[in-house]
Formats: sequence, structure tokens, C-alpha cells
Amino acid sequence: MDEYSRFVDWDKMDAGAQSQDAKELSCTEFQELKQLARQGYWAKNHSLRAKVYQRLISSIPCRTVTPDANVYRDIVVKIVGRRSGGSLPLPEFVDNSLVPSYCLNAEGVGAVRKIILCVANQFPDISFCPALPSVTALLLHYSKDEAECFEQVCRILACNDPSKRLIDQTFLAFESSCMTFGDLVNKYCQAAHKLMVAVSEDVLEVYSDWQRWLFGELPMAYIARVFDVFLVEGYKVLYRVALALLKFFHKVRAGQPLESDSVQQDIRAFVRDIAKSVSPEKLLEKAFAIRLFSRKEIQLLQMANEKALQQKGITVKQKRQNVHLAVHAENFKSEIVSVKEMRDIWSWIPERFALCQPLLLFTTLEHGCSLSRFYSHSEGHEPTLLLIKTTAKEVCGAYLSTDWSQRRRGGNKLSFFGTGECFVFRLQPEVERYEWVIIKHPELATAPSEAENHSSAAASILPPSSGPAEPSDRLSPFLSARHFHLPSKTASMFMAGSSECIIIGGGDGQALYLDADLNHGRTSHCNTFNNQPLCSESFQISVLEVWGFRD
Repeated sequence: MDEYSRFVDWDKMDAGAQSQDAKELSCTEFQELKQLARQGYWAKNHSLRAKVYQRLISSIPCRTVTPDANVYRDIVVKIVGRRSGGSLPLPEFVDNSLVPSYCLNAEGVGAVRKIILCVANQFPDISFCPALPSVTALLLHYSKDEAECFEQVCRILACNDPSKRLIDQTFLAFESSCMTFGDLVNKYCQAAHKLMVAVSEDVLEVYSDWQRWLFGELPMAYIARVFDVFLVEGYKVLYRVALALLKFFHKVRAGQPLESDSVQQDIRAFVRDIAKSVSPEKLLEKAFAIRLFSRKEIQLLQMANEKALQQKGITVKQKRQNVHLAVHAENFKSEIVSVKEMRDIWSWIPERFALCQPLLLFTTLEHGCSLSRFYSHSEGHEPTLLLIKTTAKEVCGAYLSTDWSQRRRGGNKLSFFGTGECFVFRLQPEVERYEWVIIKHPELATAPSEAENHSSAAASILPPSSGPAEPSDRLSPFLSARHFHLPSKTASMFMAGSSECIIIGGGDGQALYLDADLNHGRTSHCNTFNNQPLCSESFQISVLEVWGFRD
């Protein structure tokens, strides 16, 4: 056995972890290291993995004064005393997280508790860190002694590089990461999200479990492979793997009845027993096949979610407000959708706005069929929700991320704006949500005699046909909202408005056009979902409502 075996119960370890396939790691280039981490270059050699972890963690930029191994040796006796490690209580900030054994022997399990108590002593600013027991137990596996493990944990916690996020240490950071994960699921795992909405009373509560899937439920062989890549590439890896877990859960369990009373419990059980379905290699392969946002975009989304939580005063742990509380059955009344339908819509919107309650801003039944009144009641609100019921009993709508006042940017010309968070949806006759796409048919808004003027206006806004800018030059349209203070070249074109009409673009070629009198509308649809359009190609509006979001 090697020098890093003190805390390992080898009888519980996979025999493959003891092989000596790789002897050393000499590369220094990030891209090469990233490739080796993803390939599992050091995964089959316990000693090599320990040395790689030490090297990667020692390179983390930290605070000037970061506790090291010597600090641990100085304080451990004073803090722990004569108590056995197994009987030590964990700090409140781990939120009752269990200490995963990860094939540690009895000495190792007790040592994890000792190390966590000493970390709590040195980091009084940590208020919420449920991942810490798992991270500590994993690192102890690859440490010569408790002091070395303590130092590595401290370096991860003390990272001071603002662009290198590692472990959440406050409830605000943790909760905003849960919201961000929910946003990512909504965009990248729509089939799984649809299942969660159908089987769970509160889908937001399900997604709040995402870190537990990784740091607690994943078996040792899997979390170690994830941690290999996490130490090289950072926090984004965790989102990728959690999304992949949800995709596999949906693939394996779709169409089957729940095995427990809670989908949360079912997902946890699936992750614990994931070896029955997926290998570590297949899990990572699926994770890196997801075309996720850039690290910068995810950071912006996280910041927006943190800001939303702060504005609502949610900075410490409290009972999570679920969608049933956001849409009150007693206080909600719409002539178009039921409470249940509104809750379904609420499960689609970005998490930071799902904290709010719906507020009726405009309805044709009360305010008349006037586009100018539509604008006057809608402007100043961001985002808004548009609901339409046709005379044929069809119900459709759109989530609109940007204030309608932005339409004035183009003067008297049709002006395009909005972000990729926008989407259109259909509730009747069947429920379907359509992903965002740039409006491809601006001529819908014009009579043939006017098409040339409006097309030239659109051409000045649409991206050049030479192809998209390099990723380093621009962000995706998903996050080009004004409150992110991004340059105008990142703007997208989901919404368009003038004194004569409104155009709303949707997914799969969907586009919705409304006349100025708000009595008539039509759709453009090509490559539609299952050949089902958003609604009739030409329709008469029975009722139109605009809803805002109230804190």
C-alpha cells in the first residue's frame, strides 16, 4: 500500500483503484491537463491521484493568511479534546448533511468530523456549507494525515480568485446556485423538467437537492471522477454532471411509477444506485456533451439570482416559497387560465422571478382593445407575461423578458429587442412550450408596400450573415438583458413593437403577430413541434391579458 492509504478501507474499494497504470503527471498546460482529467488519467492510481490533488489545490490562489497543516496540529487537541471523532457533533452550517463513508475506515470517518470542527474554528464567516463533509471525506482519502487534509480543505475554502468559484459557503450563494440550476434544467433538460412538474408538488424544491446528488449520494468512484475535473475546470462541471444525472434519471424512469412518495427520494435513490445504469465514464461523457453556457454567462445568471434573493430579504435559510405560494388560489383570477395552468407557466419562468406573485396589468375586458393602452399599462414592468384566448378556445401566450418601452429605440420603425429567456407556449388544446429563436420573418408585421422599410430596419439589427462572432467577443443572446449592462451587440430579437403591431418570436420557427386593434392575430410556423402550430394561422382574440411580477 502507498503512503496515502492510512484512512482507506481497501476491502470496500474497487480493485481498479489500486492499479498502477499511470506513474506520473508532467504536463503543465491547462488544455492538456483538462483533457487528462476528463479521460481519467490518474483515476486508476490512488497515489498519483493524491499527488495530482495536492498539486492542483496548492495552485489555488488564496487569502494571504490561510490556515495550513501546522495550524491544525496546534488547535486540534484544544478543539476536540479527548472525545472520539465518531461522537463529535458537526457544525450547524453543514445543514445536517451526513458524512459519507467513501470507503474510509473507522479512523477516517472520525477524522472527517475532527477536521470539519477545526475548519469551523478557522472560518467563522462560513454560514452554510452542506458540501463540506463530502469534500473533506474525499480529500482525506488522498491525504497522508489529518493535517494535510485540513490544509487542502482550507485552501479550497479560502480561494480569493473572483473568477474561480469552488464551494458555496453562505445560504445566499447556495440558494442562488439552486435557482441557477433550475434555470439550466428549464433550458437544457426540458423533457426531465416536464416530468418534474408533473410528479412533484414543488419543482423548485426538487432542484434544491442538486448539490446533494453530487456531494452525498454519488458513489465514491463517481464523485472522485467528478472531483478530478472539478479541480481543473471549476464549478461549471458540477452543473454539467447534475444535469446529466437528471437526464439519465428521466431516461431510465420515464413512464414508470414513482418508487416512493417523493420524486426527491426517487432521484436520490437513483443517484446512489447509479452503477446499475451508467458508468462514471458515460456520466461524464453525457455531462460534457451538453452545450452549456459559458462560465461568464453562468456567473451573470448566478449574480442575477443572488440579487433577486437579496431584494426579497432571503439571505439565511428559511422555508422555501414554492410555486403554490407564489400563485395564490384565493387571490388569483384570470379569464384565460386556471390556477393550475398559471402554476405550470410559473414552473417555466426563470427562478429569480418565480419568487414573485402574478399581478394583472392589462386585460382587454377592462381596458379595451387598444395597443396604446396595452403599452401604457405594460411599460415599466419587466418581465411580463402575455396570455391570449381565441374565439376558437385556443390558449397561448409568451413570457417576455424585456420592458416594452425598449420598442422606442427604433423611433417610428419596427424595433426588435428581448432576450433568449423569452419563450412562447400553448396551453389549449395541448400544452407545449417553444424555445427561443430569432425572429426570422419581420415581413409579417408589414403590408407588402411597407416591407422594404421594415426589412431594412430589421437588417440593421440582425447579426451579419457572415456568421456569429467568436465566443470570446460576445455572449449568447440568453443573457443580453439590460440589467446585466452588456453591450448592445449582444441584444437578441424576440420582441418587436410599433404603433401598428406587435411581433413575438418563438421556438421551432414560431412567430406571433397581433394587429393594433388587438382583435386579430396570426402566426407563422415552420418546423413546428409535432406539426402542431402555436394556434390557428389566423385567429380572432377573445381575451388578452398582460401580467407582471409582484414582490
